[in-house]
Amino acid sequence: MTLQEFRASLKGAAPPPGLPRPLEALWQAGRGDWDAAHKLAQMDEGEPDHDWVHAYLHRVEGDLGNAGYWYRRAKKPAATDALDEEWARIVEALLAK
Repeated sequence: MTLQEFRASLKGAAPPPGLPRPLEALWQAGRGDWDAAHKLAQMDEGEPDHDWVHAYLHRVEGDLGNAGYWYRRAKKPAATDALDEEWARIVEALLAK
């Protein structure tokens, strides 16, 4: 799946089948459902991909201190670019796995 296909899937009623949880969380975030995205990101804390998505979600929320904690756990630098750019970057990285 490409980033473009992933974006197009946001128009559907449900995420594409078989998405790993971090991508499903980003799908929910892409549709504006922060709570659903956050619940998914919390399911496997300690997994770097989940922690990276968790960091992004707290950045969306505006809780930069909490976001920083999750970026450190994910071993990723704290993002400073636009939220939509970070979302796309994480989606592309996870799709490439």
